[in-house]
Amino acid sequence: MDYPNDQAPGAPIRSGIPEHGRIPKYYAVKARIAVLLDELGEGGLLPTERELAQLHEVSRETVRQALRELLLEGRLRRQGRGTVVAGPKLEQPLSLASYTEGVRRQGLRPGRNLIGLDRFPCPEALAAEVGVERGEPVWHLERVLLADGERVGLESTYVGVARVPDLDTEFDPDSSFYAYLRDALGIAFGDADERIETVLATPREALLVGTPPALPMLLIHRLSRDTDGRPLERVRTLFRGDRFSFSAHLRGEGRS
Repeated sequence: MDYPNDQAPGAPIRSGIPEHGRIPKYYAVKARIAVLLDELGEGGLLPTERELAQLHEVSRETVRQALRELLLEGRLRRQGRGTVVAGPKLEQPLSLASYTEGVRRQGLRPGRNLIGLDRFPCPEALAAEVGVERGEPVWHLERVLLADGERVGLESTYVGVARVPDLDTEFDPDSSFYAYLRDALGIAFGDADERIETVLATPREALLVGTPPALPMLLIHRLSRDTDGRPLERVRTLFRGDRFSFSAHLRGEGRS
């Protein structure tokens, strides 16, 4: 296979162009606009659809399709009535570190908006995951995740009331739940199981996060245990697919 000299290691091979060389017209326009984005830089204002259509001698619908993909990929974002070049995606480590710690590592200000803190009898399906008996009280903490004031995700946390009895009075919902468990209650996380999938937000979720319902979201399910191996929490977190990527350090089986 012929690799261009300037091929970035993480880029699609042959820039995504099939060996037969035939590509959809919108994709060719998208590639040209992508070059323009690099020239404009973060926050740069993109020309209008009409101007781009005239520049590339294509229809406005062709330009619109190219822009839709760049928006979904997080290369562009809407600002007022215009479209500007987006900044780099937030990189969240796949670890037991909290969302707060991950965002701070990138020099951004983490935050959360409380949607609700409810207490209810635990259903059978949730009981084993949070280490309580059916019917025992559990908390449901729901918060919108922020990075420098921008809404980037939605987090639902389920935890037994017996483990955190004063969550409704002692905990600041804008702060890190993990830091509260560690500092106020002396509870340390031992390990967790995570599953990641791509989903579309429900109408309610899209409204809370401030995204179109058609925007792909990254959904993480986490089941956490403390250092004694006891179930601790069940978390469902939606992250905007156009604003987040995830990273992990992998170690070979033969290494300790």
